[in-house]
Amino acid sequence: MKKWLLIIIVAVIAGFTLMSSYNGLVKAEEEIDSVWANVESQYQRRSDLIPNLVNTVKGQANFEQETLTGVIEARAKATQTKIDPANMTEEQLAQFQQNQDSVGSALSRLLVSVERYPELKAHEGFMNLQAQLEGTENRINVARNKFNEAARVYNQKVRQFPTKLAAMILGFKEKPYFKSTAGAENAPTVSFDK
Repeated sequence: MKKWLLIIIVAVIAGFTLMSSYNGLVKAEEEIDSVWANVESQYQRRSDLIPNLVNTVKGQANFEQETLTGVIEARAKATQTKIDPANMTEEQLAQFQQNQDSVGSALSRLLVSVERYPELKAHEGFMNLQAQLEGTENRINVARNKFNEAARVYNQKVRQFPTKLAAMILGFKEKPYFKSTAGAENAPTVSFDK
């Protein structure tokens, strides 16, 4: 009788531990999904501002078509990249980041090229769009940092005992982090020479 009672007690404790671990993992995974949606929202905001910026530049200056085309193409490629946060892999996140970096690079080239057009720089609509893009870049950085923090908390849960056992049994896997782009540690060189 004592043997069965001990087995039942151990099973109940194991069941509660598994249930608690599962609920904690689900909560952490939902946090990642929510924070990822915020990251995508900020990138979408940037993508939504780009056509307005391009049209303002076109309307105010005899602008280099190649630069504008580069921005438009980078935006199109970046908006086609979608990631399911529940099944996110390191490779998917790297591809997403590469596409978003292309947009940032194209925008940087556009804004540097704008320096040649004093009447455009002084145009109120352009200045407003430029300020909105700068604010959006800051929001993107904040959203990415929050995603990395949510991924860190989740990954800790997936790797800590006894939750690790529940994660292995229930199929929860670690989530990737946003990483800096290669060469990001170097200060950019700004040149107005053609």
